[in-house]
Amino acid sequence: MLDGNGFAGTSEAWLRLADGVIAEISEKPISSKAARTIDLKGRTLMPGLIDCHVHVTAITVDPGRTAMLPDVTVAFGAARIMKQMLMRGFTTVRDVGGATRPLAQAEEAGQIKGPRLVFCGKALSQTGGHSDYRGFVDNRSAESQTYRLGAMGRICDGIDAVRHSARDEIRQGAQFIKAMANGGVSSPTDPINFQQFSISELEAIVEEAANAQTYVSAHLYTDEAISRAVRCGVRSVEHANLIEPATARLMKERGAIACPTLVAYEALHKDAKALGLPDVSVGKLDDVRLHSRGSLEILQKAGVTMALGTDLLGELHKYQSDEFTIRAEVLPPIEVIRSTTCYAAELLRMTGKVGSLQVGVFADLIVVDGDPLENMSLLGGQGDHLSLIVRAGRVVKNTIDDNGCRE
Repeated sequence: MLDGNGFAGTSEAWLRLADGVIAEISEKPISSKAARTIDLKGRTLMPGLIDCHVHVTAITVDPGRTAMLPDVTVAFGAARIMKQMLMRGFTTVRDVGGATRPLAQAEEAGQIKGPRLVFCGKALSQTGGHSDYRGFVDNRSAESQTYRLGAMGRICDGIDAVRHSARDEIRQGAQFIKAMANGGVSSPTDPINFQQFSISELEAIVEEAANAQTYVSAHLYTDEAISRAVRCGVRSVEHANLIEPATARLMKERGAIACPTLVAYEALHKDAKALGLPDVSVGKLDDVRLHSRGSLEILQKAGVTMALGTDLLGELHKYQSDEFTIRAEVLPPIEVIRSTTCYAAELLRMTGKVGSLQVGVFADLIVVDGDPLENMSLLGGQGDHLSLIVRAGRVVKNTIDDNGCRE
């Protein structure tokens, strides 16, 4: 049993699942006439994996193009992406721009198969910001993408507008608020070092989230932008590639959590030519990619909690599980496990519900053919080394025996 929280290397244990949760854990065999027994000897039992930075509606690598696709096209594409995530062992994901409540409800109702979906609705972006994909010569209204399923974000400028947008996303069921507070790689008109939103706008967004008993996640790369956002009250720092030690210590002091996404840059770099990535985006990509591993070292030394994220788009989703091996080049394996279990649950404010092996937690489980602490690549690929995947007590994959396992 391995969850990064309490169990590490525990063997000779028994679990009983019932009603979608872990009902019992014992060091002795559990007797139950109603239960079917699955012997996991020689394998590792883990909580379902958690990815804290995804875009399930990003069905192409071009966010501007995706935003203009018909909603039904995006919905079917998102369903496919979510099922593939589940088969890689991810039983909970946090969508940080794009997914909406109806998509989460479809998964909950069993209409589509996928991970549990925690979502922010549309990310908030200023004009010319990281979710404004209109480019230099496209002068359509900023509202043209706001309510399209394929749009990653919505544009809002000024304190009143950001308050309205935050409230509107919460009205539509958003479980947290996402703000684009720095330049981005894929957006066409904002260099990486651009600060986005004024301090007063960021503070207003944080206040609206706090009023709704939730928090703000922010797209951030540069040290200055991270420091500024954390001082404004941002809790979840996405990416953080260019962070410096003093700002990492500030994050630790303020209780902010980092969500690095290293695989996104490696995947884009690997496939940039085939994807036809514009030269301006390739240049911006290297600005952040070459510093990503160093940022992990800085955050680790400062004691900042780091959750796992991937931030992949379109056909690059296939690289999702490579995040584990990339992080393991820098961090101890147990820290990589914690990033996708207990640390991720903390970021989602779902400690005690997901990310651990304990009574009362959702029965989201994976079984690994080997020990990930010895070989992190066992979590890689497309779930090739996962012989059992359980989502809320429902078996979605079972290669351990020929008879399957009833839900």
